[in-house]
Amino acid sequence: MINYLANPKRFLKFSKIIEPILAYSSLILIIFGLYFSLIDSPADYQQGHTVRIMYVHVPSAWLASILYFALASCSIIFLIWKHPLADISARCIAPIGLMFSLLTLLSGSLWGKPMWGTWWAWDARLTSMLILTIFYVSYIALSNAFDKETDGSKPASVLSILGAINLPIIKFSVDWWNTLHQPSSIIRLDGPSINNEMLLPLMLMLTGFFCLATYIIIINIKIKLMIKKYENLTLKLS
Repeated sequence: MINYLANPKRFLKFSKIIEPILAYSSLILIIFGLYFSLIDSPADYQQGHTVRIMYVHVPSAWLASILYFALASCSIIFLIWKHPLADISARCIAPIGLMFSLLTLLSGSLWGKPMWGTWWAWDARLTSMLILTIFYVSYIALSNAFDKETDGSKPASVLSILGAINLPIIKFSVDWWNTLHQPSSIIRLDGPSINNEMLLPLMLMLTGFFCLATYIIIINIKIKLMIKKYENLTLKLS
């Protein structure tokens, strides 16, 4: 599968099939997710309507972590198999992952002010998410720090792999330390503890965000492949 998708022609062929599916799926899922989140889901007995921030905050946090895992995986593939498409994919994933990590921090601050009485606290999960954001920024900066783009690929890949150490810290921080952040209520050994009326919009928003992120990443990869093709063609003609 890796070798199949690492071929640009095959990837472009695959993208033509998956693009419209992702585009329409993300649109439908997010519309329904917003309806259930803002209108049809109940207010929390403790948090009131402030809980509705959760429907953006939690999916954003998950996507930020999932995309960083994808970024680190592409970096490993690039370092081992030297697939240029893996490097291109990593470069296209990073800005989208950064966007979701920033959205996580922003929505977390909006939720934290009424709940904790402060916009920011050096809570274990918040701090580990801030570190993830820094790794995203560092990867983007390092990968573009050289005159020749490919010179930044290897050091940026190594950096992204090192940053993956932070992913389990984000997940288990609420279990390892006594934090202000509430413990996991969805991914649990004994099953989700969240009300089904809240779980539905949460899953809709998560799936919708995932489809949207994947769609944007595929489009960005196609654009980069077109630019590479144009540069190679220009080089041959000159």
